Amino acid sequence: MKEKGGKRRDPKRPPVRVSGELNFRVPVKDLDSTLKCCRRPFKTKLSMNECLQTTMTRSNVVKKREPQCLHGELLSSFHHPSTTSLSVVRIHSETMAKAMTLLWGAGSPPCWRVMITLEEKNLQGYNQKLLSFDKMEHKSKEVLDINPRGQLPTFKHGNTIVNDSYAVCFYLESKFKSQGNKLIPDSQEEQALMYQRMFEGLTFYDKLNAVIYYDWFVPEGERHESALNRNKEALTTELKLWEGYLQKLGSGSHVAGPSFTLADVVIFPTVAYLFRFGLSAKRYPKLGEYHNLLKDRPSVKASWPPHWLENPEGQDTLKDI
Repeated sequence: MKEKGGKRRDPKRPPVRVSGELNFRVPVKDLDSTLKCCRRPFKTKLSMNECLQTTMTRSNVVKKREPQCLHGELLSSFHHPSTTSLSVVRIHSETMAKAMTLLWGAGSPPCWRVMITLEEKNLQGYNQKLLSFDKMEHKSKEVLDINPRGQLPTFKHGNTIVNDSYAVCFYLESKFKSQGNKLIPDSQEEQALMYQRMFEGLTFYDKLNAVIYYDWFVPEGERHESALNRNKEALTTELKLWEGYLQKLGSGSHVAGPSFTLADVVIFPTVAYLFRFGLSAKRYPKLGEYHNLLKDRPSVKASWPPHWLENPEGQDTLKDI
């Protein structure tokens, strides 16, 4: 049998179709090579179907019009190369995410950081369990077996356990660097500012907690109005610092420059808490602008604390700060 141009074609080999529909059943072992091929720029007239076919053995190509199942997921026929590539990448991402487990608490900024990162890296579909702080479920055997500190988030990927929220964010960005959105900039100058703001964010978060959770952390017999006032003064100083950082970067900037980075992943939940607890956007316009910039970002909306959705009003603890 001859192909166009007079070349002989192996009759056992499925014909390459530049247009039309081909479906593929791709085994796990071939996914990496398939994805690498999909990411190559299409400088020739090869279709995505031909590109995928070069990475798989003949026995793995199924020339049928019916959709074929890939790891339990449906891979439909596509005519456009980019949509085929996106479908394969999505299924690969979901397969990876199924090896992950996150134990988390609603409204916890450390948990929220991890959830935003998972969304940014297109790792939806991970195993998760919402635990109650009020019921002390973070001190349960289920958590302590993985995290001896009895804290949330508790994260496991295969046999790898990472429990500190910053560590999980770094781990996910490093492990899935080429997947989803890049969260660490290439420029060393931008990286330096990102790291600086990230670790300053820990102080920011601590000073916020010292005010809004004062009654939670301090036993009733040890509470003093003067101590709470000092905490409020320290938070006010911190807020002015961050207001200045954003002022210097200019309108529409993220917390460490023009791009969304890990600094935003770890800082935004703190800022969201400020306004949830009544901080005035008129008094702190740059923080208010930053909050509005990110609150509708897909990764943020997808991980928004569920009880905030049920009760969007919030509290007024910080209205006078």
